[in-house]
Amino acid sequence: MDHDRTKTRWEHRAEMPLTVASLTFLGSYAALVLAPRPGTTWDDIWLVLLLACWALFVVDYAVRWRLSGQGTTFVRTHWLDTLVLLLPLLRPLRIVRIYEAMEHRRGMPRLPLYARAIAYSGISTLLMGFTGALAVYQQEKGAPASHIRTFGDAVWWACSTLSTVGYGDVVPVTAGGRVIATAMMAGGLALLGAVTGSFSSWLLQVFSREEDDEPPRRR
Repeated sequence: MDHDRTKTRWEHRAEMPLTVASLTFLGSYAALVLAPRPGTTWDDIWLVLLLACWALFVVDYAVRWRLSGQGTTFVRTHWLDTLVLLLPLLRPLRIVRIYEAMEHRRGMPRLPLYARAIAYSGISTLLMGFTGALAVYQQEKGAPASHIRTFGDAVWWACSTLSTVGYGDVVPVTAGGRVIATAMMAGGLALLGAVTGSFSSWLLQVFSREEDDEPPRRR
């Protein structure tokens, strides 16, 4: 019980600093990838920021592991946290938890489930699209016969992939780019399913409420 309380306090206190670090990580990575002239002093600065943020993520993971008292079981039961630690570009998705934390602390009324699902899915889609575009652009921009030569091409590819349209006019040709594409396809399907399901649930609630409000018909 003491472990749980201590772990909860740590997570509440670390939530905002880790979110700032996540956005700093994403901004530094974007600056590093989109730098017009690689090899400058600024690249070293962005790289130092990336490593510092990742070190902070490692410390948070290690502290929560220690406070959980679960030993090696923690890695299995918190597999998503482990994946995010290994793939820190996914870390900015933590921003979708800020609103939940603020509601919990301030006692604010929570949005309905379907509204939260749509809002979080929208934010996650934007972050995943931007992150995926950066990652695939880094892999593809110098590859021979690459279709993705500018960041605009990468953004167009990310939009068509996440929306599950997949025009096929711009596709990754490197192994790393195709791995990223596979992850983006899976993420796009999951987010599309969440939004569609939440919207359908909202429509059913609206129609059900309208039927309940209708006066009984006379025979």
